[in-house]
Amino acid sequence: MTTNNNAVLAVENLWVGFKTRHKSPLFWAVEGVDLELGPGRTMGLIGESGSGKSTIANAVLGLVPVQSGNIGLLGEKISGLPASRRKTLGKSLQAVFQDPNTSLNPFWTIGRSLAEPLAAQGGHSRDQVRRRTAQLLSDVGLDPDAAHRYPRQFSGGQRQRISIARALMTSPKVVICDESVSALDLSVQAQILNLLADLQDKHGVSYLFISHDMSVVRHVCHDVTVLYRGQVMESGPTALVAAEPAHPYTRALLLAAPVADPVKQREKRRAAAAETSVPSSTEPDGCPFAPRCPFAVDKCRSERPVLRELDDGRKVACHRYPEWQKETTPPAPAQNKPEQLSGTIQGVDITT
Repeated sequence: MTTNNNAVLAVENLWVGFKTRHKSPLFWAVEGVDLELGPGRTMGLIGESGSGKSTIANAVLGLVPVQSGNIGLLGEKISGLPASRRKTLGKSLQAVFQDPNTSLNPFWTIGRSLAEPLAAQGGHSRDQVRRRTAQLLSDVGLDPDAAHRYPRQFSGGQRQRISIARALMTSPKVVICDESVSALDLSVQAQILNLLADLQDKHGVSYLFISHDMSVVRHVCHDVTVLYRGQVMESGPTALVAAEPAHPYTRALLLAAPVADPVKQREKRRAAAAETSVPSSTEPDGCPFAPRCPFAVDKCRSERPVLRELDDGRKVACHRYPEWQKETTPPAPAQNKPEQLSGTIQGVDITT
């Protein structure tokens, strides 16, 4: 992979493995993944459970060891850094996790929780921390007086706003959002997604946005990387990927995303059921999706496809692209503007 010098986060040929038993061989959770996140942009990582999304996030955050490959932040290699040096990365790299209830210390005031990232970096006076806390609480739509209250005094959506404010306290260049709206009600999800877009415009932050929901990703992400069993199936601008998926697995994710229209939803369910009826089996020698793919041929099961670049800038790992598209009707094109949310997510109006 040729790394873009403008990328704020670059992952190159990343391999992450775990041992399920003491003497067992490594189970590869991430296999040779490349991705680049540009300044002020949102990259979506999407796939079902076990696809390697959170493992990639944890590798970037230094929470799991990397067996092979490089991770670069603002042009500096950060994979394999000792804990003493990783502490300084908090100024440029932060995260917002799925459950706001476990992200905040219930015995600390909101002000103390927000001050913690700045305190870890050092060099800030108490007055500077207080002003920064008030500003960020205001930016996420909360009264600055909330700094004197405790997490239990806020709703789930408000606690997630507080978690976002804490992540922005150090003015980071990259924020990892790991399923950061999936634990919230749909109407609250829409509010948080709009908030993230507004904060991106105001602070110029880049998001690595992890989700299993294509209807969310297609609304908020400029670019998307589709993962299956630790491998990249497809990547590229979200509008192109959602409008005409190049990989059958991407199509399956689009079919699984619910829509508000009952008639269209029934049609999508029938199409999805036809594809998921393909029997699964053990891991193939070829494409990992081959056992579930209704368009697979013998070559798909015996030879792993390489991730190749298409004329429109997308990349796909599929032997049968574009032939398989002629055997089915692709999903309807998605009209979206990542910078400003509009329309619906799972039937909920998110127009700002």
